[in-house]
Amino acid sequence: MLTRALKAAGHEVVIIGRSSGVRWDGHTLGRWAEEIDGADVVINLAGRSVSCRYTAENLRQMMRSRVDSARVVGEAIAKAENPPAVWLQMSTATIYAHRFDAANDEETGTLGGRERDVPGYWTYSVEIAKRWEAELDEADTPGTRKVALRSAMVMSPDRGGAFDYLSWMARLGLGGPVAGGRQYVSWIHDDDFVRAAALLIREPIAGAVNLAAPNPLPQREFMRELRGAWKVPVGLPATSWMAELGAFALRTDTELLLKSRRVVPGRLQRAGFEFHFPNWREAAQNLTERRR
Repeated sequence: MLTRALKAAGHEVVIIGRSSGVRWDGHTLGRWAEEIDGADVVINLAGRSVSCRYTAENLRQMMRSRVDSARVVGEAIAKAENPPAVWLQMSTATIYAHRFDAANDEETGTLGGRERDVPGYWTYSVEIAKRWEAELDEADTPGTRKVALRSAMVMSPDRGGAFDYLSWMARLGLGGPVAGGRQYVSWIHDDDFVRAAALLIREPIAGAVNLAAPNPLPQREFMRELRGAWKVPVGLPATSWMAELGAFALRTDTELLLKSRRVVPGRLQRAGFEFHFPNWREAAQNLTERRR
């Protein structure tokens, strides 16, 4: 999404990856670092997908891929003769606590890790996010403004993303409430995501920024609106154990469904950012039309 948007705006984009563009391994310096020297902006999105079973090995890979890549990007910037002016480092809204009572913004939000009555491995997901951001904070890059993108789920009509997966469930009639559906879903439309990234490149904002639409909503309402956009009248509900069975079959994890992520974009809104899609109903209608 970012590549399309930046190229459309006339920018030169260099992709550094394990399977395309300039090659790197994600944890050691190499010739790829030459691309950072002289660049205007570095955007690091590297990290093992979280759409998997949360086995001990997969959790270790999630941690290593994020921490190592952030560390080595910081090293490349520190060694550059002409370092970039801006470093946008991907992070995650999962850093915030599982809660229902109030929304989490950057100033008053509660970081996770100390909640009661949640699976123990949820704490590890929060620790991944904290260590991810710590690498950004500790990088010795005084000439580069650093921003941690605490992103909610980015909703796009592209194949393989969160919207694709949730739409598949809804169209099969499986998009009902999960475990009661009280848990909040935070999200951001792809158009707003790329526009927010552009604003953070332009404006002198540093530190953690929530990339999320201003109106998160409970999962049962979120899926109801998505079913409405696809014109599917019924969504079967699922208990926690049913969700566990489904997640096992799909090789993913129930944390993605059950954790209440109630996140709002305080800093973006204070910077004057105007969301094109602040509400999920309009966002879902737009995404389904584009997908069709």
